[in-house]
Amino acid sequence: MRTEDKLPASEERRPDLARPRMTRTRFWLLGTTLAVYAATVIGVLTTSWLVKLDWQIMLFRPYKQWPEFHTFLDYFVVMGQRGPTAVAVAAWLGWCCYRQRTLRPLLALGTSLLLLNATVGAVKIGFGRLGPHYATTVGSNEMWGTGDIFPSGHTANAVVTWGILAYLATTPVARRVASLIAAGFAFGVGMTTVYLGTHWLSDVVLGWAAGVLVLLALPWLEPAMARAEVLLLTLWRRMREGWAPAPVPSGRPVAGTPLATPRAARDDELPAREPVAVVRPGVATGRGPDTRPHHPVRQHTVRSERTPVTPVGSRRPPHADRVARATTPFGPSGASRGRTATGG
Repeated sequence: MRTEDKLPASEERRPDLARPRMTRTRFWLLGTTLAVYAATVIGVLTTSWLVKLDWQIMLFRPYKQWPEFHTFLDYFVVMGQRGPTAVAVAAWLGWCCYRQRTLRPLLALGTSLLLLNATVGAVKIGFGRLGPHYATTVGSNEMWGTGDIFPSGHTANAVVTWGILAYLATTPVARRVASLIAAGFAFGVGMTTVYLGTHWLSDVVLGWAAGVLVLLALPWLEPAMARAEVLLLTLWRRMREGWAPAPVPSGRPVAGTPLATPRAARDDELPAREPVAVVRPGVATGRGPDTRPHHPVRQHTVRSERTPVTPVGSRRPPHADRVARATTPFGPSGASRGRTATGG
């Protein structure tokens, strides 16, 4: 980089405020476009040969010479209308904004269209030129009337709307392809308006020059677009924070508050069990780990299961003076034992 092309240190740290460099190609392109613009305006105002050429084409009536193209060109001229083309290009640039996480493509499109409306619209109203279908005097430039066709809005819009795709291209190959497509649309739309008789040829030439000047002026507006992007993102972030729902307070009691209402359990929620301190047997503690008083642990006796009572034997406690009976009360053995006891 040459010494005269170096930027200040503050602008090098902030690329959004850096001045666009005027390359040699861009300088010659800007100078040539300005010369064509000025020459076209002067040629029309002085009723030069350019105005005579306009009248020759108008009296030739191309739409009557080749009527088979009329239907197709009626639809093709829509490629230069502001509404349909802006919506189509904005949809594509919106997708690019989503993928690149930046608003620069849409801001560039909006800035170019605003600049186009301000410059081309002011010139249209200022000159007030009448169109070929409303011309009053053969050979005149039809200036300072009630018309608004100088320069051609369709042609300038085709240059800017389709040329912004080439301006935002990220690779040299994509930039060349987009430039060729934009040039084809701009040339086709301009010549279609001449064929249909809605514009003079000088209107189309001035429309081409006006569109190119808008695209060449965009680099000087890049710092303003960068500031606008930061402002819009900040406003969007604040709006999202305002729309966010308020945080729900937790059901747990806050430390330091004397009264804390526990959260009520829902119907489909199981009640939470309160943790109880584990106390070893034989160690009596007055407080548990949660600093709440507890009674000393008492030893509980284990209740053993009672032995089932069977019909064998007696429930009365045994006595020393009582003779034990036989275990089988009935049967032949019992009868013989009884006779032996009485007879003996």
